[in-house]
Amino acid sequence: MSGQITYCRVYDPISPAGNARILVDRVWPRGLRKDDLDLTEWLRDIAPSTELRHWYNHKPARFAEFRRRYLAELTTPPHRTAADHLRRIAADTDVTLLTASRDIDHSQAAVLVDWLTESRSRPH
Repeated sequence: MSGQITYCRVYDPISPAGNARILVDRVWPRGLRKDDLDLTEWLRDIAPSTELRHWYNHKPARFAEFRRRYLAELTTPPHRTAADHLRRIAADTDVTLLTASRDIDHSQAAVLVDWLTESRSRPH
């Protein structure tokens, strides 16, 4: 059975749903202490590379290309190891991916949710 996968900002109120809460940013969010987030895990190796993050700079006009490059990164180590780990977690429980990005619909969390959902629907 597959869990539900959602995403939200780290600054949003914590849902009482009991989902696995996984931070998918490479750097720690500003202004928060580690115990503020009630994290299940910080999976920084799944985050986009520093080079890709700097190139993208959260410009929505670059999102399609960012998505393409990020999906390519997910096939390379150590991204692949982290991606496989996230896939295993999401197979067993509901997951909320957390990001500090202001525009979460144009973030790596949004790409990851689509990617995980698409990978479930493909025959293995």
